[in-house]
Amino acid sequence: MVSMTITVIVLSLLGNEIGSVLGDIGTATSYEPPYLPTKCNGNREDQFPPGNLFVSVSEGLWDNGAACGRRYRLRCLSGNNKPCKDGTVDVRVVDLCRKSPCPSTILLSSDAFSAVSSSPTSKINVEYIQI
Repeated sequence: MVSMTITVIVLSLLGNEIGSVLGDIGTATSYEPPYLPTKCNGNREDQFPPGNLFVSVSEGLWDNGAACGRRYRLRCLSGNNKPCKDGTVDVRVVDLCRKSPCPSTILLSSDAFSAVSSSPTSKINVEYIQI
Protein backbone atom coordinates (compact mmCIF):
# COMPACT_ATOMS: atom_id res chain seq x y z
CA MET A 1 0.00 0.00 0.00
CA VAL A 2 2.86 2.41 0.81
CA SER A 3 4.60 1.75 -2.52
CA MET A 4 1.33 2.39 -4.37
CA THR A 5 0.91 5.72 -2.56
CA ILE A 6 4.48 6.70 -3.42
CA THR A 7 3.91 5.74 -7.07
CA VAL A 8 0.78 7.89 -7.23
CA ILE A 9 2.61 10.85 -5.69
CA VAL A 10 5.57 10.51 -8.09
CA LEU A 11 3.31 10.23 -11.13
CA SER A 12 1.35 13.26 -9.96
CA LEU A 13 4.50 15.31 -9.58
CA LEU A 14 5.78 14.21 -12.99
CA GLY A 15 2.45 15.10 -14.55
CA ASN A 16 2.60 18.58 -13.07
CA GLU A 17 6.17 19.08 -14.27
CA ILE A 18 5.46 17.88 -17.79
CA GLY A 19 2.31 19.97 -17.96
CA SER A 20 4.20 23.16 -17.12
CA VAL A 21 6.20 23.09 -20.38
CA LEU A 22 3.94 24.02 -23.26
CA GLY A 23 6.39 24.87 -25.99
CA ASP A 24 9.91 24.32 -27.22
CA ILE A 25 13.00 25.22 -25.23
CA GLY A 26 15.87 27.27 -26.64
CA THR A 27 18.18 30.17 -25.98
CA ALA A 28 17.74 33.87 -26.63
CA THR A 29 19.95 36.93 -26.81
CA SER A 30 19.30 40.56 -27.67
CA TYR A 31 20.34 42.29 -30.85
CA GLU A 32 20.60 45.98 -31.54
CA PRO A 33 19.83 48.22 -34.54
CA PRO A 34 20.24 48.61 -37.39
CA TYR A 35 17.41 46.16 -38.02
CA LEU A 36 17.07 46.92 -41.72
CA PRO A 37 17.25 45.38 -44.23
CA THR A 38 15.68 42.09 -43.18
CA LYS A 39 15.49 38.79 -45.04
CA CYS A 40 11.69 38.86 -44.81
CA ASN A 41 10.71 42.28 -46.15
CA GLY A 42 13.88 44.13 -47.01
CA ASN A 43 13.73 47.81 -46.06
CA ARG A 44 9.98 48.03 -45.35
CA GLU A 45 9.39 49.81 -42.03
CA ASP A 46 5.84 48.45 -41.76
CA GLN A 47 7.12 44.90 -41.14
CA PHE A 48 7.86 45.74 -37.52
CA PRO A 49 4.99 45.17 -35.07
CA PRO A 50 3.86 47.75 -32.50
CA GLY A 51 6.31 48.16 -29.64
CA ASN A 52 9.16 46.74 -31.77
CA LEU A 53 8.46 43.25 -30.43
CA PHE A 54 10.18 41.20 -33.11
CA VAL A 55 12.87 38.56 -33.54
CA SER A 56 15.42 37.07 -35.86
CA VAL A 57 15.59 33.30 -35.80
CA SER A 58 18.34 30.76 -36.27
CA GLU A 59 18.48 28.35 -39.21
CA GLY A 60 16.58 25.73 -37.20
CA LEU A 61 13.47 27.94 -37.03
CA TRP A 62 13.95 29.78 -40.33
CA ASP A 63 12.36 27.01 -42.45
CA ASN A 64 13.75 28.39 -45.74
CA GLY A 65 11.99 31.71 -45.14
CA ALA A 66 8.60 30.26 -44.20
CA ALA A 67 9.16 31.64 -40.69
CA CYS A 68 8.63 35.23 -41.92
CA GLY A 69 5.67 36.70 -40.10
CA ARG A 70 5.28 33.80 -37.68
CA ARG A 71 4.34 34.82 -34.19
CA TYR A 72 5.72 33.29 -31.03
CA ARG A 73 4.92 33.71 -27.37
CA LEU A 74 8.00 33.30 -25.23
CA ARG A 75 9.03 33.51 -21.63
CA CYS A 76 12.36 33.55 -19.88
CA LEU A 77 13.13 30.38 -17.93
CA SER A 78 16.63 30.95 -16.57
CA GLY A 79 20.03 32.51 -17.04
CA ASN A 80 23.07 33.77 -15.16
CA ASN A 81 22.38 36.15 -12.26
CA LYS A 82 18.58 35.59 -12.32
CA PRO A 83 17.76 37.76 -15.35
CA CYS A 84 14.15 36.63 -15.84
CA LYS A 85 11.12 38.84 -15.48
CA ASP A 86 7.69 37.32 -14.94
CA GLY A 87 5.33 37.06 -17.87
CA THR A 88 5.54 36.46 -21.58
CA VAL A 89 6.10 38.50 -24.71
CA ASP A 90 4.52 38.00 -28.14
CA VAL A 91 6.93 38.56 -31.03
CA ARG A 92 6.96 38.36 -34.83
CA VAL A 93 9.73 36.87 -36.98
CA VAL A 94 11.21 39.47 -39.33
CA ASP A 95 14.67 38.14 -40.11
CA LEU A 96 17.17 35.31 -40.25
CA CYS A 97 20.01 35.57 -37.75
CA ARG A 98 22.80 37.47 -39.51
CA LYS A 99 25.66 35.99 -37.51
CA SER A 100 27.26 32.68 -38.39
CA PRO A 101 27.04 30.71 -36.26
CA CYS A 102 23.97 32.27 -34.68
CA PRO A 103 24.59 32.88 -30.95
CA SER A 104 21.14 31.59 -29.91
CA THR A 105 17.92 30.01 -31.12
CA ILE A 106 16.15 33.37 -31.18
CA LEU A 107 17.54 36.92 -31.25
CA LEU A 108 15.10 39.38 -29.74
CA SER A 109 14.93 43.07 -30.55
CA SER A 110 16.16 45.09 -27.60
CA ASP A 111 12.55 46.02 -26.72
CA ALA A 112 11.36 42.41 -26.82
CA PHE A 113 14.34 41.24 -24.77
CA SER A 114 13.79 43.86 -22.09
CA ALA A 115 10.19 42.64 -21.74
CA VAL A 116 11.39 39.26 -20.41
CA SER A 117 14.89 39.92 -19.03
CA SER A 118 16.38 42.54 -16.73
CA SER A 119 19.89 41.91 -18.08
CA PRO A 120 20.26 43.17 -21.68
CA THR A 121 23.54 41.39 -22.37
CA SER A 122 22.60 37.96 -21.02
CA LYS A 123 22.01 34.76 -22.90
CA ILE A 124 18.83 33.32 -21.45
CA ASN A 125 16.95 30.06 -21.69
CA VAL A 126 13.44 30.51 -23.06
CA GLU A 127 10.30 28.56 -23.70
CA TYR A 128 8.52 29.50 -26.93
CA ILE A 129 5.39 28.43 -28.71
CA GLN A 130 4.00 29.46 -32.08
CA ILE A 131 0.73 31.39 -31.76
